[in-house]
Amino acid sequence: MFATIALLAALVAAPQPAPAQTGSTPVVDRAVEVTHGVPAEQVKEDKLDLIEHISDSHEIATPWGAIHLPPAGSWQVGPVDMTPTRHVVFLGLAGIIVLLLIIPAAQSAKRTGHGTPRKGHNVIESLILFFRDQVVMPTIGHGGERYVPYIITLFFFIVVANLMGLLPWGVTPTANVSVTGALAILSLIVIEISGMIALGPMGYLKTIVYIPHGLPKFMIPIMVPIMIPVEVLGKLAKPFALAIRLFANMTAGHVVLLVLIGLIFVFGSFVIAVGPVLMAVALSFLEIFVAFLQAYIFALLTAVFIGLIRHAH
Repeated sequence: MFATIALLAALVAAPQPAPAQTGSTPVVDRAVEVTHGVPAEQVKEDKLDLIEHISDSHEIATPWGAIHLPPAGSWQVGPVDMTPTRHVVFLGLAGIIVLLLIIPAAQSAKRTGHGTPRKGHNVIESLILFFRDQVVMPTIGHGGERYVPYIITLFFFIVVANLMGLLPWGVTPTANVSVTGALAILSLIVIEISGMIALGPMGYLKTIVYIPHGLPKFMIPIMVPIMIPVEVLGKLAKPFALAIRLFANMTAGHVVLLVLIGLIFVFGSFVIAVGPVLMAVALSFLEIFVAFLQAYIFALLTAVFIGLIRHAH
């Protein structure tokens, strides 16, 4: 809802096209193209402002003005540009918020002596117990308790990053495919290493070099070169699906929100504003649900993939 209000305010405040003068001859300046009286560069910048909650840049919008981050290439480490963007800044904020949520809840549970936190920390404790007892242990099985901290951290980090884009002047880092891809690669590393530990070198090799049971011996040299690429692609498809699912859902919600509010200006009248605004507010509440759902799905599928490779036999 707050994101809807902020987006509507940005659209209202956007520069309006200047009326065309009758009988005048348009003059085209090749140095600065003009669109309806507004420079093309300004038009491009205004359009980017409308998707401020998902786009990345070197500026952070605040109620008191923009905070300018170091320009691209300032923190160059060899061929890699390590200059932080606002998505990186909000990822750091998400990590800090997760620490501020988890650590006090754990300390509160420790102080009671019975593992039961007090006051608002009960919500955090309930979520942690739910993931441990209903998600991680049933899907991973014996030894799954070692993966509980990672799965829980993954869920809380993603859900906080998802919700940041619903706040005024906020940004959704998970609407960046590089962010979701990095999270998926991290899960892939955990999945594959857990398989190596559980199955041993030879057992893990069988998850790549797959030989179906009962296959005639003369068919093995033919099938192995075919199945190895298939198995490798299957391993890579899992994190790819995780990354694209999270990225697409976080991007789609904000784009649909922009389209709904934009209908007011497409028709050029605020008379029809009630319908799009009501739908946008309803969509904002739906996005809160989607933020939790996508974080849950990412964490759940990571636990499922860990359980599958640990019990590949």
